[in-house]
Amino acid sequence: MAKSPANRRRAPDVFEEVIRLRERGQPAALCTVLIAQGSTPGKETMRMLVREDGTILGSVGGGCVEAEVIEMALEVIAADRPESRSFTLNRKDLPESGLICGGQVTILAEPVVPPVLVLFGGGHVAEAICRVACECELRIEVCDDRAEYADPERHALADACHCGPWAEMATQFAPALHHDLVVATRGHRDDFEILLALARADCRPRSLGLLGSRAKRATLDRMLADEGVSEEFRARIETPIGLPIGSRTAGEIAVSVVAGLIRRRRLGGNGDPASV
Repeated sequence: MAKSPANRRRAPDVFEEVIRLRERGQPAALCTVLIAQGSTPGKETMRMLVREDGTILGSVGGGCVEAEVIEMALEVIAADRPESRSFTLNRKDLPESGLICGGQVTILAEPVVPPVLVLFGGGHVAEAICRVACECELRIEVCDDRAEYADPERHALADACHCGPWAEMATQFAPALHHDLVVATRGHRDDFEILLALARADCRPRSLGLLGSRAKRATLDRMLADEGVSEEFRARIETPIGLPIGSRTAGEIAVSVVAGLIRRRRLGGNGDPASV
């Protein structure tokens, strides 16, 4: 007896999966066949979605080329910049053809999930950062141990708000390989608790910024060292955070912080134009 349409399971859709991943802030790259010349299994407009763990949805033709495209996609996810490459197929790619040379495909791989900005602290500076970051199409998640400061109504532009113990919230983002973390709580004690939890969870974010002065950073550095936190982790903490524009107000600080994130994203870690 044939299944009714209501009971038939539809194959997953690439674009629906993109939406799901964007809602969760999980990085992925969409690979599209732009040009197909000669004998190629991949045809123009075929698409394959590659998640950060290397799993895929869809196809750009299969074979050895597809494995190379997955590698390219993972590089694109790590760099957060699109890239296109041409691949020449040979007999191992098209064994059934009997030809030494098959054809050539050009594939574009582009990141489809915006970077995730996690703000530890939901005060007035975080509110301003949310406004600026939203205009720059970043995914924003706000964390605070006080319910009134982790209120979605207070941070209406944030994609998610979290309330709970600092250490618990910090740990849930580990390893945060594609996240930008900003620690901006109401005091040294809370900043220290978050940084210690991130270190113990082996968190390796794309960037880790601490709002405050160099003196504050030095104090926290000594406290973390006393707890056995490695020098490697402590060196990742950026203070002062953002571009040096002489910012004083919450709005100016927000512009500085987000501009620093954009600079790193678009120009690379050292600010030099990155090849694409």
